[in-house]
Amino acid sequence: MVKDRDEFYSNLKLQLEDTTTFPSDYMFKFIVPADENQVQEVKDIFKNKNAVIKMKISKTGKYESLSVVLNVENSTEIIFYYKKAEIIKGIISL
Repeated sequence: MVKDRDEFYSNLKLQLEDTTTFPSDYMFKFIVPADENQVQEVKDIFKNKNAVIKMKISKTGKYESLSVVLNVENSTEIIFYYKKAEIIKGIISL
């Protein structure tokens, strides 16, 4: 599993470097269960980073989507935030 994860992030890094000019605004998109404190955990990752966070609750109220726009310096910074987010219970990164 770790090898797949490392390969995923290596591929993502290459894709980001091929398609993005840095520094750049980057939009992270996450879906989390709405029943615990996962929304706050996502917000905490980007606290004091001047990120713009927009939230939308699902029709059923079971999930909340978060769009986070952050100015990043490079692809490594993007991957850093994805790795911090992946430990949140039930999160889906898009």
